[in-house]
Amino acid sequence: MTNQREKELINQAKKYYDQAKYRIVQNLLSEVIEINPKNIDAYFMMANIFHRRGEIGKAIKAFNKVLTLDPNHTDASISLSVLYNDIGRYEEGRKVFERANERVKAKKDQETIKDDHINKKFSFKHYEIAEMYMTYNRFDEALFEYNKAIGLDPENLDARLKIAKVYAKKGFISKAVETLKLLKNEKPEFLDGRVALGVLYYGNGNIIEAQNEWQKVISKDPHHSEAAMYLNLSHTATETSL
Repeated sequence: MTNQREKELINQAKKYYDQAKYRIVQNLLSEVIEINPKNIDAYFMMANIFHRRGEIGKAIKAFNKVLTLDPNHTDASISLSVLYNDIGRYEEGRKVFERANERVKAKKDQETIKDDHINKKFSFKHYEIAEMYMTYNRFDEALFEYNKAIGLDPENLDARLKIAKVYAKKGFISKAVETLKLLKNEKPEFLDGRVALGVLYYGNGNIIEAQNEWQKVISKDPHHSEAAMYLNLSHTATETSL
């Protein structure tokens, strides 16, 4: 049972955490742990502070402490998995992530609960795994993971863009163009998608369409360096060919 002093300290710690005053937060959390060595919030907040400071060993230890106290702490599982991947301990990261994923699936089977915060974290994780597959040109597995990421978070526009790039890598250019056109129509403000569409148009010899896409991007964001670069290169190439 949490006592009043413990609650006050945790509330203060959360307030200072939001202000990025981590030294004060650590002092408050140390006092909380003295009162209650099993306070999960204290260890989780401490782990996040270590992570932000780049103290990876301490962060891993603190996240593991959270999971010792509460094996179902999904946020701690995902954070720990990401940390393991960051330092190259991929197998450990995969195991932690899969255990968390199974728990969430089981929970959804029992309850009709939708937690957007958790879904976005899992979406990011699937996106991260897809990126690893892309590094090794394992396109089908990457496509599967990108689609999982979108299923969990439809607003993960980078994943939708990467799906088009996978199709292009596999030689399905028309499918890639179709994917990016749909993305452009649904999210016209997502400029990276329009830049990529221009690249596909250009590669297909549709120079005018490509230049139009890049010009529209620049009209929305005059400082978009990638669109400006492609536009300039396309003009230079056209002049040279003429």
